[in-house]
Amino acid sequence: MEKSAEQLRAEESIDLKDPALAAFLAWLIPGLGHLYQGRLAKAALFFVCIMGTFLYGLNLGSSNGVTASGRKIGWGRVVYFSWKENHKRLHYICQVGVGLPALPAVVQSWRVKRGKPVWWNGFMAPPRFDAPDAVPDANDPNGNQPTEDELHKELHRYFELGSVFTMIAGLLNVLAVYDAWGGPVFSAPAKKEEEDEEESETEEKEKEKEKEKEEA
Repeated sequence: MEKSAEQLRAEESIDLKDPALAAFLAWLIPGLGHLYQGRLAKAALFFVCIMGTFLYGLNLGSSNGVTASGRKIGWGRVVYFSWKENHKRLHYICQVGVGLPALPAVVQSWRVKRGKPVWWNGFMAPPRFDAPDAVPDANDPNGNQPTEDELHKELHRYFELGSVFTMIAGLLNVLAVYDAWGGPVFSAPAKKEEEDEEESETEEKEKEKEKEKEEA
């Protein structure tokens, strides 16, 4: 379908620059790709809405409290990476759509896998998947981390709500990445139909005028 003159002018006024780089930046930080393209309004909108949703979800999955066994809950517990045979955190596939803000979870998972203590007081660290009555190994550097059961018990419904909000933020940023790569969408077909209707109405009016002249 041929593009209208208005469409062409609009596309020329929006410089997408390098679409691949813009898409990568948009994934890395919500709104950064649009800032690179000079689309400041969208950059601010995506950053505030997507990051606000993500941070709200993180806050829901956080607590200053401690478990019955004395382990501190900590912050950002709803975002973590785990791909063990008995526990695959599929939620993270959506959460990582928000880019760099979700990547500390990969660092924490890497440290746990190699037997090193987690950083940042357990922020985005995977929980321990021990049985509720299991006694952690005294040599485990992450034995002070809460178990999955303890997180659900202490955070209640907020654990699932926080997971959902952070997943929504990641999925929304996927749409923002596509917008940075492909640019805005124009509704050309609807406009063309309106123009066709106007032309048909004009033709009918001209025919009516000709009939009136002939009758006169």
